[in-house]
Amino acid sequence: MKSDRDWIPTADDLEWIEAGAEPPIEALLAIERAAEPDGVPIVDRASGRVLAALAAGRARIVEVGTAFGYSTLWLALGQPAGGTIVTIDPDRERTDRARQWWRAAGIDDARITVVTAQALDAFAAAEPALAGPFDLAFIDALKPEYPAYLEALVPRLSAGAILVADNVLWSGRVSGTRPSAPGDRDTEALRAFDRSVLRDPRFGAATILPVGDGLLLAGYRG
Repeated sequence: MKSDRDWIPTADDLEWIEAGAEPPIEALLAIERAAEPDGVPIVDRASGRVLAALAAGRARIVEVGTAFGYSTLWLALGQPAGGTIVTIDPDRERTDRARQWWRAAGIDDARITVVTAQALDAFAAAEPALAGPFDLAFIDALKPEYPAYLEALVPRLSAGAILVADNVLWSGRVSGTRPSAPGDRDTEALRAFDRSVLRDPRFGAATILPVGDGLLLAGYRG
């Protein structure tokens, strides 16, 4: 007989959780509808809810990878009044659309600064908006660059900040429960990133939540 420790949440459990939660606002639903046919990668709704919860009490947030601004909006909705977000993405067409959805959600333009550039270029150029210090950093961009994003972000974090990264399980390919193609740079980079952050002494605690495609959370010691 299996014990409670052997229990694994099913799709029915996740649906029950979603059914009991506050329904997403229309702007979030609009982004979901737009992203699917266009193939634009966004976090899943459960991950968005986690981001909103983590953003509570976090006045300054930086995000690497905006796309349609779905995760950005979840973060903004969870932030305290007066909170600000700096989000980085080179695709102005996507971020212009994102801005329209943020406005529809009642988010003032002044709250979210978009840096239109490749993230590593923006960090190297010492973009003023990225000076920090930030209370929360969210990474969801080019997977082979995750380790470089981390090193660029750490000097910009405040003591007690939270680092969050998406796609760290990569649909099971990182753990090996699903096969990956030989020489798959994304999987190799994510696996190395996970192992590094989980044991990084600069972070007091780190773990991976099996939510969506895997969310890594780490608390920065400062």
